[in-house]
Amino acid sequence: MQYGELRHPQVSEHAHKVAVLPIGSLEQHGHHLPLLTDSLINAEIVRRAEAILGDEALFLPVLWVGASDHHRRFPGTISLSNETYTQVLVEMIESLIGSGFRRVLLLNSHGGNVGPGGAALYRVQMARRDECDLWLVLASWFTVAAEQIAGIELLAQKHVTHACELETSMILRLRPDLVRLDLAQGANFDIASAFYCPDGSRGSRVSLAKPFEHITRTGALGHPELATAEKGEALFTAAVNEIVALVREIACWKPFEPG
Repeated sequence: MQYGELRHPQVSEHAHKVAVLPIGSLEQHGHHLPLLTDSLINAEIVRRAEAILGDEALFLPVLWVGASDHHRRFPGTISLSNETYTQVLVEMIESLIGSGFRRVLLLNSHGGNVGPGGAALYRVQMARRDECDLWLVLASWFTVAAEQIAGIELLAQKHVTHACELETSMILRLRPDLVRLDLAQGANFDIASAFYCPDGSRGSRVSLAKPFEHITRTGALGHPELATAEKGEALFTAAVNEIVALVREIACWKPFEPG
């Protein structure tokens, strides 16, 4: 069910449901993908999830701008600072709470939103620390479905990075007219470290605050040239199944007594 299609007298009838706020970005995605890649992917996940969930949950419009300062050296990127983005999310969450909602899910599709998204949830919850029935959740589809993604045999790379085989496959499935596969080229290199992998080809055990121009010339990572629409469909299926399961579980969460 679309939140924005309700009339305001109807809102209280649905405030017991999970309100899902999809958050994306408008930023560079290499030479081969559109700026709106993250938001397009999230909108499709929402469309498919809503088709399954129906009126079990309310879906807000995708917030297409994100925290993307680390991409701003590449033309086209539009970003809010982490501080501004945190405050935007805080005020949106507070608006939902003010309308009676007790279960809010930020459904994320951009890595740069994780920090400010988590900060927003923390700020709101600490301001309302005595409200035990309040459930504020941040979920990135690529984290929620990480195990399922790793199990897709078609994929050469088993986790999402940026403008990579996976994201490119999803846009090929969704909007092939927006993909220039002939221009697909990602950065692939490693350093002698047991803790950090800059190109995302393997997992890192630490986090670094590096701007993207320090890592890639094209703005992309991995091997986007390996992308196919078939892989994209498998990724959408994995993501949607897990997001649907998550929404249904959040809907059943009850306040618990501290142990």
